[in-house]
Amino acid sequence: MQNAGFFIRYKLHHLLFWLLVFGTWFLLRYEGYSSPALAFKITLIKVVDLALMVYLTNYVLIPFLLYKKRYVLFVMIFIVMVLTSSVTKMYIIGQVANDPASFSLQENLKARIYDNVIPHFFLVIAGAAAKFMFDQLRLQKKIADLAKEKAEAELNFLKSQINPHFLFNSLNSVYFLIDKNNPDARQALHKFSDMLRYQLYEADGEKIPIEKEIDYLQDYVHLQQLRKDENYKVQFNCSPEVRNFSIEPLLLIPFVENAFKHISHKADGNNYVTLDMSRSNGYFEFAVENSREKGVYTTEQHGGIGMNNVKRRLELLYPGTHQLSINDEANTFKINLKLKI
Repeated sequence: MQNAGFFIRYKLHHLLFWLLVFGTWFLLRYEGYSSPALAFKITLIKVVDLALMVYLTNYVLIPFLLYKKRYVLFVMIFIVMVLTSSVTKMYIIGQVANDPASFSLQENLKARIYDNVIPHFFLVIAGAAAKFMFDQLRLQKKIADLAKEKAEAELNFLKSQINPHFLFNSLNSVYFLIDKNNPDARQALHKFSDMLRYQLYEADGEKIPIEKEIDYLQDYVHLQQLRKDENYKVQFNCSPEVRNFSIEPLLLIPFVENAFKHISHKADGNNYVTLDMSRSNGYFEFAVENSREKGVYTTEQHGGIGMNNVKRRLELLYPGTHQLSINDEANTFKINLKLKI
């Protein structure tokens, strides 16, 4: 009911505007006709014709042609439409006034164009200009609302975060509580602290040096290796050419997480994760391969939500400048990513 009320008010707003135009036009021009009744009819024809042209321009031509950058077609159709409407209007008025010759283009052509066609163009253009103005105001309001929503979302996110200083102080305290004779535990906690610091302080920009992203991946791989025994092999290969360029932060880690999450657990020791990074011909190439077990049931698809998210990020951040291929086989799962740098 609320939407219906809005729609009724919206139509009433337009109706009141055109009634005002009609009344003003009639009061200014009725003395120029032989009778008020004739002036009423001719004014009504002109106002209805003008309203029709304005609505066709504002709600058909502008949205479907001009806003879609089909400028030539818009101008051609607009000119033909207004010319056709002007000539038709002149013919109808001539018939209503019972004097077709006085409104014909065949006699006194310049005067007919000056009195009928040119004003028609300017009045319809004025209506289009009004639409442009209101569309821009609505667009600015929408942008302002989006900016406000983004700021509120960022504020809520910051409020929900754990105080980083408290967190790092707590990690340092745990680090010193660990016995010095347990260097692996200390090293693991230190790497975890570095990873957390990278995520909180360094990965919040648009781009990050590839060297820092590689350090982050190495820390993550090292922590994963601590959880595995000798039946699991992990290779981290990075060519010396992979340096001196930037990528989006935390772009590669979902691929690595996915590999460790779905690695096989075979007793014969044929369980592995291999990472390869190289650079050639203006492209950064990143490959991750992991072993998997044939026929092992899992409730989560290999390359699930996290992989879908990173695919979406690649589409948004590297449109037309990336190639992602996924090779999902019975015993192996491999991802190849190429980024233009």
